[in-house]
Amino acid sequence: MRAVSLFPMIDVSRNHFELFGLPARYRVDESALDAAYRKLQLEVHHDRFARGMDAEKRMALQSSARVNEAYRALKDPVQRAQYLLGMKGVDAVAETDTNLPMEFLERQLERREAASEAIAAGDLRTLSSLRDTVRDEAREIEDHLARSLDTEGDYAKARPVVRELTFLAKLAEDIGAMAASLD
Repeated sequence: MRAVSLFPMIDVSRNHFELFGLPARYRVDESALDAAYRKLQLEVHHDRFARGMDAEKRMALQSSARVNEAYRALKDPVQRAQYLLGMKGVDAVAETDTNLPMEFLERQLERREAASEAIAAGDLRTLSSLRDTVRDEAREIEDHLARSLDTEGDYAKARPVVRELTFLAKLAEDIGAMAASLD
C-alpha cells in the first residue's frame, strides 16, 4: 500500500503576484500580501510535515523557501519594481548600465559626504535627518514608479527610475548603519 501525500502543491510556474493572488502591479495591498503570505506559510511550513515522508519534507522546505522569496520580493519596493520590469523583459539593474543623471549623483555624493562628516562628529541628529530626507525622496520615486508602471505601463521609462530608487535604498541603508554605529 502506497502512502498518500497530504502536502499541498505550490505551482512554481506562477509568478510572485499569482502565488499570492494579487494583481501584477507596483502598488500592492500590503495587508492582502501579508495575509496571503501567512496563509501560504501555514499550508507549507516544514514543521507541519516533520513526521512526513522525506519527499514531503523536501517539498515543504522548497515550497516555504519559494513563498519566502516571493514575499520578500513583493514586500520591498525596489525588488518589486525590479521584478515587475523583469516580468516584462526589462533588466533594471544591468551591470553594464551605470548611467544616472549627474544632478542625481551629485546630490547623493553630497549626502554621503555630509553623512561622513556627521559620523566623524558623532552627530546622530544629522544622520537621522539625512536618512529621513533620502527616504522621503525614495517615497516620491515610488509614487512616480506607481504611475509609470501601474497607470501608464511604460516599463522603459520606469527603468532608470528603478535604478535611482535602488541607489537611494542603498544610501538610506548605509546611513542607517552609520547611525546605528553611533548608538
